Amino acid sequence: MKNESIALPADPADAEDFDATDEAVARGQRARLIRRTRTGLGLSQSEFASRFRVPIGTLRDWEQARTAAPDVAIAYVRVIEQHPDMVAKAVG
Repeated sequence: MKNESIALPADPADAEDFDATDEAVARGQRARLIRRTRTGLGLSQSEFASRFRVPIGTLRDWEQARTAAPDVAIAYVRVIEQHPDMVAKAVG
């Protein structure tokens, strides 16, 4: 196991808290961007997945930070955020 940098140490007063690694924080920030974009468009996960051709399971994994969305997916979400109708038309 590699030695990961701790971005946010666990609260010693909370027995159930845990350290957050830099990688986990970055994954969470990507999840937040995707979720914020989807909800800003007023779409459910299934609506967003269907409209923009993202597998629903992949979208859920990204939004729940189970897996990190790759850089290309983040770029795609940023374009969707700025031009949702154009993207929907292009992938439709």
